[in-house]
Amino acid sequence: MPTDLSPTARALRAMEILQNRPGATAGELAAGLGVTERAARRYVGILREAGIPVESARGPHGGYRLGRGTRLPPVVFTQSEALGLVMAVLDGQPAATDVDDLVGSALNKVIRALPESVGRQAAALREHASTAPDRYSARPDPATTSALVASIAARRRVLITYRSESGNEWAAEVDPWSVVVRYGRWYLLCHSHRAAAIRTYRVDRIRAVQQTAHDFELPQGLDPVAALEENLGTGWEFPTRVVFHAPPADVAPWIRPPMGRLEPSADGCVLVGSTSNPAMYAQEWLPNVPFPFRVEGGPELRAAIATVSARFAAALADQP
Repeated sequence: MPTDLSPTARALRAMEILQNRPGATAGELAAGLGVTERAARRYVGILREAGIPVESARGPHGGYRLGRGTRLPPVVFTQSEALGLVMAVLDGQPAATDVDDLVGSALNKVIRALPESVGRQAAALREHASTAPDRYSARPDPATTSALVASIAARRRVLITYRSESGNEWAAEVDPWSVVVRYGRWYLLCHSHRAAAIRTYRVDRIRAVQQTAHDFELPQGLDPVAALEENLGTGWEFPTRVVFHAPPADVAPWIRPPMGRLEPSADGCVLVGSTSNPAMYAQEWLPNVPFPFRVEGGPELRAAIATVSARFAAALADQP
């Protein structure tokens, strides 16, 4: 911590610490400021004299926190930070080049608030950058996402209405554990009380969210990304079972998590999972695996495979 800061600069630094760590003790403030605890309390007093409400609580869980309605100092970006922010927004939301887009409108406000020299570069990047949307990405409704995040933060169970890719719609009472973004798609990782199991739902397919009065506890040591990857291929309408005549180590790199779980078998390995779209499973996923396989189930996937086979056979029917 620099030692040549003015009292005002140290007071603002104390405010920043309290903003990032509500409930910080005098000792923690002192450590962050590089001063004694007595001096840290003096800087809290400077903030209060300036009209910034700083609340304090005694006891083992006491500390300082900013009061409600505190006006924080303006956010200042460097040129690299501003350009990085614009690039990240355009990468994730190509439509943000349009000021009429919801995210585009918000980005426009950020650019206008930047210092002129920095804002000019950010505006030029936004104006002249061309983006191609990822056809596999899906943008969820911000209100739905916000409702889910609020319930996750409050540890409150929710009742969701979900529509699968095949058009089936149902309601489920779930404990929302986390919202995970994976390759341009937003997923809700949760525990479904209807299925008594972990489930993953595409947030863009959730039609309604209603928070209940029931609390829940997160599983200890939960890794949301790992749990999502492990459970993407479970819980959908149509079961799948595909046997590969190759070692699991060879097949595994070609298997996407939504396809299911790969298990060793006597003559190779077997892929067990489920899907809401057997046609996509048959047309896009399985053909990319460069090993012999046999589809044992379910009937929907077998029918989709038969349809794909008939199409290719018909394409070659007039050849010698």
